[in-house]
Order: sequence, then structure tokens, then C-alpha cells
Amino acid sequence: MFKKFLFFGLPILILLIVIIALVERQKENNSLSSNNLIPGRESKIPTNANKITPETDVYPPILHSNEYENLVPLAVINTAGAEDSPFISVDSNELYFFFTPDVKIPPEKQLLDDVTGIYVSQNINGAWQKPERILLQDSKKLALDGCEFVQDNKMWFCSAREGYAGINWFTAEYKNGKWANWGNADFKKEYEVGELHIFNDELYFHSARPGGKGGNDIWVSKNANGEWQEPQNAEAVNTGSSEGWPYITADGKELWFNREYKGAPAIFKSKRANGVWQTPELIISQFAGEPTLDKNGNIYFVHHFFKDNQMLEADIYVAYKKQ
Repeated sequence: MFKKFLFFGLPILILLIVIIALVERQKENNSLSSNNLIPGRESKIPTNANKITPETDVYPPILHSNEYENLVPLAVINTAGAEDSPFISVDSNELYFFFTPDVKIPPEKQLLDDVTGIYVSQNINGAWQKPERILLQDSKKLALDGCEFVQDNKMWFCSAREGYAGINWFTAEYKNGKWANWGNADFKKEYEVGELHIFNDELYFHSARPGGKGGNDIWVSKNANGEWQEPQNAEAVNTGSSEGWPYITADGKELWFNREYKGAPAIFKSKRANGVWQTPELIISQFAGEPTLDKNGNIYFVHHFFKDNQMLEADIYVAYKKQ
């Protein structure tokens, strides 16, 4: 089950490798409606999709900390499709996430469904609004984008797209009310950068690159003179299991990440003391991952619904911090 989680949908890089080999063959037949109105994401969810609720969830997420209230799904954001890879902006006014209407559809078909990709919801007066699609590719060109990270007016995202081999990191700039000026990012290929978080001059990412403790590990690269240096293993938080999807709080004092726990992904937290990451603490288990926090310390994360060893959909949940 854990392997299925690690390689689900676009936010996970490995699955997307198959797309590039199919792009040119599908290009002539692609059905992107770039000259028309963008279809609503709900319109592409299968008509027979059955929305899973906490009451019908076979493996609900489990809270292991008394600092938070019960775990609840975000009603305005979630659908019977798959909402994944959440990220909260530093000011907590924007929630970014990845969406695909049907987890059973392979990536090469997600590429052509007009709705799979990155979305954003605005927080107005404490309420999340209807999400809107973020387009990060030129008209009539194929791209499948995800694993977004936003800092100020800059976005980092991974993508499989025309004109590039394999999966690459890109950046985009928020300018004049929209995301634009996207281009290839500046990570060295040998670093094998997976999903990431940047804090000051530190680049945190997960990777199965050589030299780790096993599976995915969390690595840290320092920025010197505008260049990312050779990554170092974050040994204090890594084990022989897989760790990944790092998130650093705005004050730099906490590192949140995924780790396998009892055969499924779980969320852990490590505190930084005197510049050193401490022994991680289990916070949420059972198909919970990709944590991101708002300015009030509330935890947003993705929960994948499984039944009979098959993933059915995914929702974004929140654990509100007790006052």
C-alpha cells in the first residue's frame, strides 16, 4: 500500500516518466480546449464516482497528538476526484493543490483531460473559496504539472511537457494577476531533486539518490553565490524506511515530513534545537501525507482512501490546532 501512495498521480515524479514517450504520438489527437473556456474540474469526474466520507472510510487517518482537534476534510475543496499535494502560502491566504478527476486514469490520459493540474483556492474572511485552475503552459502545448511550492511571487513545480526529456523542475512568476514567465529551474540533474521546500538558503527535498539510508531520504542543499551546493543527507530524520515531502515552518524551527508507519504513509515532525534536527515525533498516521501548515499552526494534508488494496480517491484534510 505504501508503494502505491508513493507513486500516485502527478505529484509523484516516477509515474510521469511514461508520459514523454507518448506526447508526440498523442499530440496530433490531443483534445485540449485551449481556445475555449476551461471546463470545471467536476465535469470530468466519472458519473459513477462515489464520494467517500469519514463515515465510510475504511482506513481513516489517526491523530497521535493532543495539540490538535479531530481531523476533518475540507468540504469546499474536495470532490469525488483526487485532491492532492496541498501547499499553504506563508500568509495563509492561498491553498494550492493538485487535482485529477479519476485516480484510475493513467498519466498519459490525465495529460489530455483538460482539468488535471494545479489549482488554487483563496481564503476570504476565513473561508476557502472555489478553486481555480493555474495554467503553466503555452496554448496548445501539452504539459502535466504538479508538486508545487510557492514563495512570494515565485512558484517551483515539476512537469512533463513538450520540448523536454523526462521530468523537470520549472519556475513561474506571479505578475499582473497571473502566473507567467515559466522556465526550466536550476537544479543539477545529479542531485535528483524530488518534491521540495526552500527555507532561506536551504533547499530540502526527497530523493532516492545514492548515499542515503534506504528508499527516499530527505536531503539538504545550501545556496552559495546563487548556486545550490552538493546535497547533504538529513541524517537526524532519515531511517531505512522512506522519508519525503518535507515542509519547513515559517520560523524554520520545525521540519514536517512523511515516513512509513505500520505499512502506510504517516506524518512526522522534527524540531530544530541549536541548529540540529531532533528525533521526529509521529503526528498523524494511516494514509496521511504531504503536510503543510498555516500561520495558526493548523495542519493541512492529503489523505488517500483505500479499499481492498486499491486507492479510490484522495481528499485534503485539516487538523486544527487547539487554542
